[in-house]
Amino acid sequence: MGSDGALKTPIGVPALRAANVKEYKEVRITKSHGGRVATVSWQTTGKKLNPLTLAITDELRTAVYDVGADEKVHVVVFRGEGGYFCCGDDLVEMNEGLWGNPNQVMRRIRYYQDFAQSIEDMDKVTLAVVEGFVLGGGLETALVCDFILAADTCKWGMPEVDNAMTPGWGGTTRMIRYIGRRRTKEVNMIGALHSAKQGVDWGLFNVAVPEKQLSAEIEKFIQMMLVKNHQTLRQLKFVLNKNADADVATALAFEQMNEVITASNNWRPDTPKIPDAEPGHGLQTFKDKGSLWNKRRSLALNFWTE
Repeated sequence: MGSDGALKTPIGVPALRAANVKEYKEVRITKSHGGRVATVSWQTTGKKLNPLTLAITDELRTAVYDVGADEKVHVVVFRGEGGYFCCGDDLVEMNEGLWGNPNQVMRRIRYYQDFAQSIEDMDKVTLAVVEGFVLGGGLETALVCDFILAADTCKWGMPEVDNAMTPGWGGTTRMIRYIGRRRTKEVNMIGALHSAKQGVDWGLFNVAVPEKQLSAEIEKFIQMMLVKNHQTLRQLKFVLNKNADADVATALAFEQMNEVITASNNWRPDTPKIPDAEPGHGLQTFKDKGSLWNKRRSLALNFWTE
């Protein structure tokens, strides 16, 4: 606290940046709606279909941390430029040896998994707008978003099998949790390109609309989300993500704790305080080192110790 007893200005969590990303060259972050919406868009220089080169992946990973650290942002839209979302990792770079030896490949896959996980864990509403081709790593990027809006002309799939490769950051693991074992085997072991309608019918995408309606549909989605209570949305997203992989007992425990947070934050201002929670006194007793704090520490300090 300051000398007047008032709380100091909070210090937010900093954004992590790839050391080699000094500025964005192939990625853009556009803020709108009073700074509450961030659109992360990209176009791979000199490449067709927006493949994930090493350079653009570094920029995208940094962009995710940049928007994630901005507490004013409530909705993040991910969209490739030029009519294409992403065709996956740049296989030309792989063939040229830029991914290195097998151990370096594993390290890069872990790096990409961290990139995807940072999108999935982001405490904001995320929307992937998929159009053109959504393949391999591009589909894996879309899968970690909360919602997927597709152009009805887009094609999606996991064609790695015909390049003697396997997915590395969610193409099997996350997909099987969305569409089940049978369909995930079909997608990965055959390697076909599927329609947007198929993606919706199987539960991989939320909705598909004509290309010319994409921008209007994005705006409708944003307006609908911005009017909601975003603390509630943060809690829902956290619990939904964690409970998808938890046993029922653990999942229900998360829901119980969620209700405590909800009651504390979102109910009436005159909602009674928990009488034995000592609201506001925990840190104050530590600061003051008063009789209660000293009694607690003296009783506990050497209890059952040698």
